[in-house]
Amino acid sequence: MNTTKYIFVTGGVSSSLGKGIIAASLAKLLQARGYRVTIQKLDPYINVDPGTLNPYEHGECYVTDDGAETDLDLGHYERFLNVNTSQANNVTTGRIYQSVIEKERRGEFLGKTVQVIPHITNEIKERVQLLGNTGEYDIVITEIGGTVGDIESLPYIEAVRQMKWEMGDDNALVIHLTLVPYLSAAGELKTKPTQHSVKTLMESGIRADILVCRTEHELSGDLRRKLALFCNVKEEAVIQSIDASTIYDVPNMMLEEGLDTVTLQKLNLKNSKKPDLKKWNDFLERHKNPKAEVHIGLIGKYVELQDSYKSILEAFIHAGAENEVKVKVEYIHSEHINAKTIGKKLSKLDGILVAPGFGERGVEGKVAAVKYARENNLPFLGICLGMQMAVIEFARNVLNLKDANSTEMNPESKNPVISIMEDQKNITDMGGTMRLGAWKCDLKKDSIVSNLYKSKTIEERHRHRYEFNNKYRNQFEAAGLIATGTNPDTGLVEIVEIPNHPWFVGVQYHPEYKSTVANPHPLFVAFVKAVHEHAQNRK
Repeated sequence: MNTTKYIFVTGGVSSSLGKGIIAASLAKLLQARGYRVTIQKLDPYINVDPGTLNPYEHGECYVTDDGAETDLDLGHYERFLNVNTSQANNVTTGRIYQSVIEKERRGEFLGKTVQVIPHITNEIKERVQLLGNTGEYDIVITEIGGTVGDIESLPYIEAVRQMKWEMGDDNALVIHLTLVPYLSAAGELKTKPTQHSVKTLMESGIRADILVCRTEHELSGDLRRKLALFCNVKEEAVIQSIDASTIYDVPNMMLEEGLDTVTLQKLNLKNSKKPDLKKWNDFLERHKNPKAEVHIGLIGKYVELQDSYKSILEAFIHAGAENEVKVKVEYIHSEHINAKTIGKKLSKLDGILVAPGFGERGVEGKVAAVKYARENNLPFLGICLGMQMAVIEFARNVLNLKDANSTEMNPESKNPVISIMEDQKNITDMGGTMRLGAWKCDLKKDSIVSNLYKSKTIEERHRHRYEFNNKYRNQFEAAGLIATGTNPDTGLVEIVEIPNHPWFVGVQYHPEYKSTVANPHPLFVAFVKAVHEHAQNRK
């Protein structure tokens, strides 16, 4: 008999309260007690996945090993738990309706009228239980996107109500994350928004088992008792989530508040083993007490929204802690880089990362940044489009192919050093048509990457359509830009390096997706180390 327990995390009053961080923190504590835990995200939007969404709309699109384009919260889950997620860990309304409609077209409902209840809710329940039914997990935590009361999330809330009723209180519980705002004019915290949010949840037939209250100020005992009384929860189930200096503090804060303890009690699970957070706290110690500071320029075109590069920023935190340095990221919009501004914007940096992206906007600024890093011996890391810009820059300024470009930016280029894959040329549907997920890469012996990975073959995650054009490979290598990583099955170039540069690496894949607290990505660790050495030599 399957004994998997289910925890649902809902949000109220406001969005962006940090449901994903609370879910990941609770999962970390339960994992540290020896339980097998995974987390999934239910997103209420009608897009099938975030793959076609502009980063300004939804932040970064995170990619899993099996090629799922998912919500950025899955990145938090992996970074906290060091456990891979998959297609099953992110479900959208678009995917739910798409599946139900396909079943209806195949006649699976035997002519019945297809309705939200039971057909949509049954599909949601089935998706929620996919991971639990594998037998690989003791606990599945499901984060429900949006805010209670939103029209879009009503089917999910109804599915949760049904699951709680079907499974019983010992096997499913609801954690409601809400806001307790501080009114400076009154000089006090206000509980009324939380009361209304809980009431809205109860109108849908769900009683919150645990309240997690986001707040800028400490909750007094009186305030906790008031919330417990008016929101119909036990006093010990009113959990304070006060602002933290870093998201990585939150597991310890939730441990102090007893979130894991009350969760285990309500799920009737053993609570005898204390969480083992030694490695986590060792990381926190290094992160909070750096011995040096470096400045790295992140050259991108979505820099106004930091969530657009969330995994890169977190990978810098992991790599910085590993090197015992603080990485200060300077956000530089690639559209603002030109011959007049480049010296002022880049001269004080210790290293440059040219970020991923799509489309032609801002690419010339990225090319200029690569040129500056190459000519001034600044440590350089190019990711995906950043690697392609490094290839284009080298072609133009070293190979003297002045019109070199990517067919993404200029389909008529006479020197398309970056070109679309043959099997992509006839595809017009933008959703899910890229090279996605984990692909193998063979590393060239004695290269920068083979030395830092300490392996002959690696697997890294991809999200792109355009590739290095192998027709030009001999020209590049003769001039000093070497392909040091290739896919063993297709021969596609995955990594380029300039050996006579202090540290210059471009990768076609996204190393940031695989960096976790427990395993900082070796490419970021090596890059930050090179940047630190460069900074010391400049002094």
